[in-house]
Amino acid sequence: MMFNKKQVMEFLPHRDPFLFIDGVKEVILPESLKGQKGPFKASEMIGGKSVCTFRVDETVKVLEGHFPGNPILPGVVQVEMMAQAASFLCVHMIGKPLNEVKLTVALITVDSAKFKKPITPIMDLEIHSTLEKSRGMFQGYNCEIYCGGELMSQCTVMATIKIE
Repeated sequence: MMFNKKQVMEFLPHRDPFLFIDGVKEVILPESLKGQKGPFKASEMIGGKSVCTFRVDETVKVLEGHFPGNPILPGVVQVEMMAQAASFLCVHMIGKPLNEVKLTVALITVDSAKFKKPITPIMDLEIHSTLEKSRGMFQGYNCEIYCGGELMSQCTVMATIKIE
């Protein structure tokens, strides 16, 4: 594991019950940057990918009301989870430890969201986010959620990311 939950919380501004990343398995540089040292510009990170994890268990607060007796992780939470995972591509864009960074993220658009299979307790999810485009503070990502190698949902997101 590249980052554990404590390190995730040092980086992301989100907190329970709206923190949907338990850990970061890896942040993969695009082929053009393999073997090089950062920090890199966002535009250089196109093709880079973050792989994060989240365990859906009975304690996930939103499941209490969606739906009692038949808990299903809401699509809007899945989109938020994918957007949170996308933030970790920034680790190669900064030149200091995560806990010394102030991250400000705003989700701008969500497109082509598809929810292929319901996500229920107990599932261990892997969230993939690949940077597809970057213009200044605006970044576009192709995102997917897997469980046991099976695609559960996907979408594209555009966000502004500010690193201080």
